[in-house]
Amino acid sequence: MTNKHHHYTLDVTWTGNNGIGTENYEVYSRSHSIRSAEKPIIEASSDAAFRGDIEKYNPEELFVASLSSCHMLWYLHLCADNDIVVHAYTDKPEGTLTEPASGPGHFSSVTLHPVVMVAEEWMQEKAVQLHEEAHKRCFIANSCNFPVAVQALCTVGTLS
Repeated sequence: MTNKHHHYTLDVTWTGNNGIGTENYEVYSRSHSIRSAEKPIIEASSDAAFRGDIEKYNPEELFVASLSSCHMLWYLHLCADNDIVVHAYTDKPEGTLTEPASGPGHFSSVTLHPVVMVAEEWMQEKAVQLHEEAHKRCFIANSCNFPVAVQALCTVGTLS
């Protein structure tokens, strides 16, 4: 079998020139936009800790969100393949960015906290197990050089 390659192209445009460019570190905005084809624009900035706009998504948040999203999409795929009916899925992922006194910052960990609601009680055990397989298949998690943990919870019910 030959390798498949998927290519992703985006437009990232700095929108934070306040009239004098990057004349010094304190005068420019970190605002920028992210576009891909005909999709909605994502307005972004740096984290507020790095002089960014707190009302916009920052790269660190988007990175943690991509880990959560990739895991969820693999998980739902695996559940469908295994006759596990999922009625709801939420996650509150947490990431830790470490800034050493000397050297660049880096993510040191991310923990996903998915809460899944399945249709029937007999599905619960398999539903919990499928998180491990989803984690192994997640493209984003496989690209990380730090631990990505999954602390899943599974309930039984239906949406009313």
